[in-house]
Amino acid sequence: SIASADMDLNQLEAFLTAQTKKQGGITSDQAAVIAKFWKNHRTQIHESLINQSRWDNVLKNMNWRVDLKSQLRHIDQINTPVAIVEMELGKNGQ
Repeated sequence: SIASADMDLNQLEAFLTAQTKKQGGITSDQAAVIAKFWKNHRTQIHESLINQSRWDNVLKNMNWRVDLKSQLRHIDQINTPVAIVEMELGKNGQ
């Protein structure tokens, strides 16, 4: 919960206090250890979560065009624009 919300120190303190007051929750010593760990490693944990949730692919190239239909069976479909998009994906760093 702490990492998902990327809690600041005030949010962290409120969250841990609530956890210590819950029946079957954590002890105040455990809350102190969690708080210290989060303060020291928040940036690395947040970056790790972002990297895990992000697609590994990157956009390498993109082409697009708009076509107009000039001949169809039904007259109401003539001159209907159609967008065609081509995207080339690749692995990050490759």
